[in-house]
Amino acid sequence: MAAGSRSLPHWSTVVPVVALLALGLTWGRDLGPVLVVLIAVVLASAVLAAVHHAEVVAHRVGEPFGSLVLAVAVTVIEVALIVTLMVSGGPETASLARDTVFAAVMITTNGILGLSLFVGAIRYGVTLFNAEGTGAALATVASLATLSLVLPNFTSSRPGPEFSPSQLAFAAIASLLLYGMFVMTQTVRHRDFFLPVIADRAAAADDEAHAAPPSGRAAAASSALLVLALVAVVGLAKVESPAIEAGVQAVGFPPSFVGVVIALLVLLPETLAAVRAAARNRMQISLNLALGSAMASIGLTIPVIAAGTIWLEGPLVLGLVDTQIVLLALTVAVGVLTVVPGRATRLQGGVHLVLLGAFLFLSVNP
Repeated sequence: MAAGSRSLPHWSTVVPVVALLALGLTWGRDLGPVLVVLIAVVLASAVLAAVHHAEVVAHRVGEPFGSLVLAVAVTVIEVALIVTLMVSGGPETASLARDTVFAAVMITTNGILGLSLFVGAIRYGVTLFNAEGTGAALATVASLATLSLVLPNFTSSRPGPEFSPSQLAFAAIASLLLYGMFVMTQTVRHRDFFLPVIADRAAAADDEAHAAPPSGRAAAASSALLVLALVAVVGLAKVESPAIEAGVQAVGFPPSFVGVVIALLVLLPETLAAVRAAARNRMQISLNLALGSAMASIGLTIPVIAAGTIWLEGPLVLGLVDTQIVLLALTVAVGVLTVVPGRATRLQGGVHLVLLGAFLFLSVNP
């Protein structure tokens, strides 16, 4: 056990600290082309460090708590980034929360989920998972997305795709209740629905037999370094945002594509962690990460944004446009067909990846 406290690779301990120092030195400053590239390298290194420390914590606390830790940590900081950009951007960022949250839903339910299924199926032929838990997660994501992002288009209290204050308060409370009920189900009432199926447990047990769980001290250190790495990831994404906005404008993409880029950057740690789990035949962990991240993105963002409207100026546009509604409906329908059997092949993974491609293409060419 003494070696457990020294199991952290040197690079994973140093990178979060270096990333925070870089964040402190560049925050609020205009960066030249060379610094933009250097910060991008530091940002990518911080993502890899976050994935490593998340896996250490997950190994210590076990599933499904490990997936929940990473999903909630990333989403809390993502919410802080959205609020920061909305406060500094003024009325021009009225739809930023919608664009970022919807991008996160598409990336998680089609990108992370599809890539995990595809990688797992290529390596093992057929991927197995718990249909009960995964189906419950998908149902919660669909309900949250519809209540928060679709319903504003059909209310009549306000012109346009906006909620009235009372409607926004209801959506915020409903989001918290749904997310809270899911977390209780996942971690207390029906935890077994979110654990690997029997065939995967044997493979996971054989894999973990050669790696003892990290000590409490090592897990605590990784928890702290995970938080530091995630703060650095989101902070550096904010530092890079002017360059991102300029790049989006230079290539002629719509301004809403900025939300897509932010979501892609913030979700990188979860994407890498999910794909690595799939490659180790731990598909349930990958699905927990994908759908848990989608759920946390809506369930935590909407309440915070609702509270933030007290000091945020300008309208808050939450309603999706018609193209986005069609993509969301298709994603839910395909997701149900993927989840119900409790097993999937590379075809299902490929279908979800094509839906992600459609979302990205239509984000560029609406």
